[in-house]
Amino acid sequence: MLQTVSAPRMPKGAEVMTVRIDHPPGSAGTPPHRHSGPAFGYILEGEMRFELEGEPERVLTAGDTFWEPGGDVIHYQDGNNRTDTWCRFLVTMICAPGQPMLTLVEPEELQRRKDRRASRSA
Repeated sequence: MLQTVSAPRMPKGAEVMTVRIDHPPGSAGTPPHRHSGPAFGYILEGEMRFELEGEPERVLTAGDTFWEPGGDVIHYQDGNNRTDTWCRFLVTMICAPGQPMLTLVEPEELQRRKDRRASRSA
């Protein structure tokens, strides 16, 4: 068993997709964004800096799993934690009907919600 979570509600017409993400050495990854539905991930290779709104940043390594609820929660980081090797991971996402799977968050919204981000070490 690698991971268990309570089953998310799947609205009628939802799409489920699985994608492989490849971040080259040193890549910052996707800018802050949110997903329209939940996502389940598995680190295939390397190390990922992972940070969701309200949770501290952490480093995931090959064999680790992650979960995010989607919806209004901001996904701050998914970058490669290493400068000498690739970070590759699989993500299975449930996409809300009629909505994009990934939406970038505007700087103004990040500023308004800065109190929801976990403290970060210097």
